[in-house]
Amino acid sequence: MSTPTPFVPPPYPYDRLDEAKKLANRFEGGAIELSIGTPCDSPPPAVISAMSTSNTERGYPMSLGQESYRTAAAQWMKRRLAVDVPTSAIAACIGTKEFVATTPQYLKLRSPAKDTVLYPAVSYPTYEMGATLAGCRAVAVPVDEQWRLRLDAIDVGDAERALMLWTNSPSNPTGALDDLGAAAAWGRTHSVPVFSDECYVEFTWNGPRESILSEGSSGVVAVHSLSKRSNLAGGRAGFYAGDSELVAYLGEVRKHVGMMVPGPIQAAAVAAWNDDEHVELQRAVYLGRLGRTAAILSAWSNIDIELPDGGFYLWFRAPDGDAWGYVEQLARQGGAVVSPGEFYGPAGREYVRVAVVQPDAQLELLAQRLGV
Repeated sequence: MSTPTPFVPPPYPYDRLDEAKKLANRFEGGAIELSIGTPCDSPPPAVISAMSTSNTERGYPMSLGQESYRTAAAQWMKRRLAVDVPTSAIAACIGTKEFVATTPQYLKLRSPAKDTVLYPAVSYPTYEMGATLAGCRAVAVPVDEQWRLRLDAIDVGDAERALMLWTNSPSNPTGALDDLGAAAAWGRTHSVPVFSDECYVEFTWNGPRESILSEGSSGVVAVHSLSKRSNLAGGRAGFYAGDSELVAYLGEVRKHVGMMVPGPIQAAAVAAWNDDEHVELQRAVYLGRLGRTAAILSAWSNIDIELPDGGFYLWFRAPDGDAWGYVEQLARQGGAVVSPGEFYGPAGREYVRVAVVQPDAQLELLAQRLGV
């Protein structure tokens, strides 16, 4: 009998940028961090005030989220996405990364005969890692030339074994807008739950904001977060909503694990979900930064960098397809750190992702350093 091989965590992708950071930090003023999508702007004052005056810090918060938390989420979805979801089909999560990483193991308990997680071939790395941590098969679904899921390319055998299919629209890293209706229909046809990561939906540039819930909640779950929408990444506040049976099952399991958004953060989240004005202001800020950063890097690289359909990342093919070379050269000449596309799957290895999350002054500093 063979001895099982122990799991050894792979290097965390962004830790592999340490050498580029050293090069960038040689500049006066230090590195310009464009590799990780950490917001630099402030949450609205009302959000900070709610966090500091909630008087909820002494008690254990509800794992599902207080009724006010779920009501604010429901009202936001109805107001901004034109979908109507009862609060009984909404539950809180601690940001969304932990939800992405842990849900496969919970679904494996629910459906022990299934062992496969389907996810976009170019995508946020945690979809694959969540499958790995659950002891499941992580199967990348091919994407087309517009970076959208090729549902027709999913192997019949993989579909039969699938616990879930992940979609992400607007996409991290590509900014692509996927056909969520087609994904929902595929999932229902094949009896595969579809989980739609919609955390960048407020930053949709090409067309209206869309949710997978717009055509019903049967067999689908949408996932949302305040990290990017309201510059609250440090608060770790999100929710999942949709299929009532799936939401109830996951909610019960997560109670036993002690997954709870802290009370003060829930109060802050209510204030954030209830306010759309700050989001409109943030949209204008990100769109301006996307345009300015694309202009700077296009001039320096002598390539045409297009703006994304959604999100706040630039995604483009590196000159000669040498992504790591581009990362090093930009760090060396401009003191900026960006991500090579292979972080998001082998199909992205010739591409570069740039997160436009630095203040305008930092972007102008980059232009100055690059001489453009």
